[in-house]
This record gives sequence, C-alpha cells and structure tokens, in this order.
Amino acid sequence: MRAVPNEPLSRYALAFVLAGGRGSRLQELTDRRAKPAVYFGGKSRIIDFALSNALNSGIRRIAVATQYKAHSLIRHLQMGWNFFRPERNESFDILPASQRVSETMWYVGTADAVYQNIDIIEAHSCQFIVLLAGDHVYKMDYEIMLKQHVESGADVTVGCLEMPRAESSAFGIIHVDENDIIQSFLEKPADPPPMPGKPDVSLASMGIYVFNTEFLFDQLKRDAADPHSSHDFGKDIIPYVVKHGRAVAHQFSKSCVRSGTDQPSYWRDAGTVDAYWSSNIDLTDVVPELDLYDRSWPIWTYAEISPPAKFVHDEDGRRGEAVTSLVAGGCIVSGAALRRSLLFTGVHLHSHARVEGAVILPYVDVARTARLRNVVIDRGVKIPEGLVVGEDPELDASRFRRTDQGICLITQPMIDRLNA
Repeated sequence: MRAVPNEPLSRYALAFVLAGGRGSRLQELTDRRAKPAVYFGGKSRIIDFALSNALNSGIRRIAVATQYKAHSLIRHLQMGWNFFRPERNESFDILPASQRVSETMWYVGTADAVYQNIDIIEAHSCQFIVLLAGDHVYKMDYEIMLKQHVESGADVTVGCLEMPRAESSAFGIIHVDENDIIQSFLEKPADPPPMPGKPDVSLASMGIYVFNTEFLFDQLKRDAADPHSSHDFGKDIIPYVVKHGRAVAHQFSKSCVRSGTDQPSYWRDAGTVDAYWSSNIDLTDVVPELDLYDRSWPIWTYAEISPPAKFVHDEDGRRGEAVTSLVAGGCIVSGAALRRSLLFTGVHLHSHARVEGAVILPYVDVARTARLRNVVIDRGVKIPEGLVVGEDPELDASRFRRTDQGICLITQPMIDRLNA
C-alpha cells in the first residue's frame, strides 16, 4: 500500500513500540513490572505517551514488543488499548518474546525484536515503520517526522533533541551537518561530544526512527546474518546506515506538541527514582510544562471506573485538604493534609497524616499520624500508623531506598521488614 499525494502519511505507517526493557535504575519500582508499565501522572502508564502520540498522529496500526516481566504491561494494553477495529483497517498487536525464530532465543536486542516479527509486520502492508521507545514521557506529532522523512529522501530519520551533556551518556549522540544529515552516531558514549558552539549540550537520539518498510527489512536481515552484531538499533543498525546510507536527523522542537506557543519542548526519561519523582511532582505546578489537560492531544489510557475523590472532616488539626496536588478518582483524604503531591487511584490518607512531596501509586493506605515527605510509594503499600519519613536521612536510608537527592522509595517488603 503506497502513499497517495496530499493524504496523511500516517495512514500508511505502522508504529512499532519497543517495550521490553526492565529499567533497572528505577530500582524496586521495576521488580514486578517493566519500565513502560510503571505508573505516571495519576492515571497513566509510561507507555501510554508513545501510544497516544501514535494514535493522535493518525497512526492506526500499532505493534508492541514486550519481554521483561510483561504481565502487568500486557494486561494494561488489553484493557486500555482494545478499541482498534480491523474492519476500519486498524490493528493493535501485542508481541511477547516467544521464541518464534529459535527455540533457544528470546529477543536479544531491539533490532532482533523487530526482525523476529517481520512476517507479522508484512501482513499489514505498510509503507513506513515508525519505531518508538515505550519508556519516555513526551508529546510528539509523528506525521511531521514522516513528512520530513519522505521529503529528505532519507533511508532512516532519527528523532533527536538537545540535552545537557552531563545527562547524555545514556543515549545515542548524533553529529549532523548544516542540512541535518547525520555524520556520526555514538551509542551511549562515556564522554558525550558537545554540539558545535554549545560546549555543554549534546544532540541525543530519542530512540525514535522512521524507515521505509522494505529498506528496514533489508537491514534487519543483513544484521541478523552478522554473527558479530548485538542486533541493536543504536549499536548496529543506525551506525551502519549512517556510514553506508542516508541518515537524517529530525529535531524534536519541530514536532513537539505544546499547549502554548511559548512552552518549551517537553521530553523526559523518567528512568531513575529521582527523575521519576521530579517529573511527576512537576505536574503539580500551576502551569506545568507537560499539559495533561490538553483535550486536543489527550493521553489515552485504561480508564479505571472509580468514584470521585473525597475530602472529609473539618476540624482544627483534622481537616481533609490538598494544596498544589493532583488527586485521582477513588482517593479518600480523611482528616489528612496533602501538599505538592500526586495521588493515583484509590489512595486512602487517614486522620492526622501529613504528606508533602509524595508520589503515591494506586491503592496505598496511609495510617493515622504518619508524616511523609519526598517519597515514592509503590502500589498497594500499607503505611503503618505514626511512620515518619523524610526528616532523618540516616534512619530513612537504613529502612528504605533513599536516593542522593533525598527521595525515599517505599515498597511493601520494606515495610514488612520494619515489623520483622
């Protein structure tokens, strides 16, 4: 199926989302779930951002490759993304690692995850493949990137953004000429090279690639036959195309979806506990950089049925209140005080509890008189009565996962050890 002039290119594209990563830097938050399945923003999962971008961009054929501890991710996808209809030429494929190529091989790299599913992709007869990472938080119109890909005659178009050099070593670093042709691509260098004229900034790959389908298949088959390859896009496929083909950079600033013309380009890799905490807490700002209230570019997700949030008791010292906070449905703030925090579905704060700077995942129960400051609390944790976190750094570090920036990650096994 070939694109027709003046029609959106997204109609002829398939979005392939790579969602198999563990995200080990999130520590215990990914003990039971893959990073793309980690909760974000009060209602969503991290993967919902890439999927919503694809849907809002007009892409109606999507595939998601899963691997590490994928049960909660697959369940979320089945419940929240089951509205695609084949009779409308739409599809949504969940592709767990299933030893389809070899009885001894799971997905051994990002390129291999696509290679093992070539037959499924071929059945959709798409002209373009938009490859996406499933573990970043941002809003982007992929149609704009597709147009640049076609107009530039690129073999591959690589989404990129300017990033502080000190934070760039975990990403592929790109050097481009004056026409945005990629001259070099270094995967996760220990000392990221700066951009010309910007000594403190590197041009980093977002892990977003656009290929013509036939060209991509040729590259995947060539790479699969190479015994020395690690079968990874960043390490193998992209550097090869840079050297032997035409690789073009797409600047994120051109396709970032903003709610206002003066808003900065927002992109986050919430890949550490500190980054996860801050990117969630940033949503409590009066005008956050990431606008979850923009109805023109919604973040789709599984909408769990829950009653409205409830605030009860109105006595001195026992008043249910929340200031500069986001509170999801099903929460009950019962005589407790909440400040600059984000509560996911079904959280219950009991009387005289004091919570500040908290990211609290679904169905956490915070008992009476607890005092919690600068915390991330995993799903379903039961905080005991009178627990104090965020006031004694040494005590916190002995009981919980405390980061260098003073954020405490709390899980139920950590709480259970307190009573052992």
